[in-house]
Amino acid sequence: MFKGSYVALVTPMKASGEIDYSALEKLVAFHIEQGTHGIVSVGTTGESATLPFEEHIKVVKQTVAFANGKIPVIAGSGANATDEAIFLSEQMAGLGIDGFLSVVPYYNKPQQRGMVAHFNAIADATDLPVLLYNVPGRTVADMLPETVAQLASHSNIVGLKDATGDIQRLKDTQALVPSDFVLLSGDDGSSAEFLCAGGHGVISVTANVVPNAISRMCEAAFEGKFDECRQINASIASLHDGMFIEPNPVMPKWALYKMGLMESAELRLPMVLPELASQKQLEELLEKHALISG
Repeated sequence: MFKGSYVALVTPMKASGEIDYSALEKLVAFHIEQGTHGIVSVGTTGESATLPFEEHIKVVKQTVAFANGKIPVIAGSGANATDEAIFLSEQMAGLGIDGFLSVVPYYNKPQQRGMVAHFNAIADATDLPVLLYNVPGRTVADMLPETVAQLASHSNIVGLKDATGDIQRLKDTQALVPSDFVLLSGDDGSSAEFLCAGGHGVISVTANVVPNAISRMCEAAFEGKFDECRQINASIASLHDGMFIEPNPVMPKWALYKMGLMESAELRLPMVLPELASQKQLEELLEKHALISG
């Protein structure tokens, strides 16, 4: 259902802090042109935690409009309050999206049984497919493979974005879920190995700046060309690191600003622009990869 390279798209903002819908249109066109297989709108990289509901919904709506059916759009709808996640899902269900990405509740550290109840309640509230999102590095709570397998029995829960970076975790999950349950990497650094081990695709931060490379990496793996997949990954490995010099989405926004795809690298507080040393480090990487000129 969801296969290949999905970009965890940034939400562009003007220096004033307003959403820059002109830049958003440019970014969507860029991904369609570069061969990205799909877009995740207003996930973690899209600053879902700091966008008010009204803006969150409007950004997703406009992303769908700009994609115009050319590539699928998955909407981030996670929250650490189940009622809020359901509200967001209900509000966005009629926007033309292809599914939801819903993160393990952050901060409140739910038990595994709590995660099951949370995600089943969300899936019960929609007819659209739901992707689970496990990112314990941000949420603290870690959804175990046995929990994923239990949730996979719900007809609307169709897959998992796994950002643990642990290939053994992928294998443990594969052994417990149906073969058509979608497994996507949410960790750029280990994504090539994830694909070579049978993963169905990636939701990538690095794809913001080198979408064609991530797309080709996925396609090589699907064709069984694992050496080629690894070679493509090796060629952009320094960019994977560069995207996380400071917490996401600080660096991808700075990169897109320097690449001329956004007029500003503005973020919502409490996130702020990168330190000068981080800016310089990333710009040197972008020059090395011929994404900007020196």
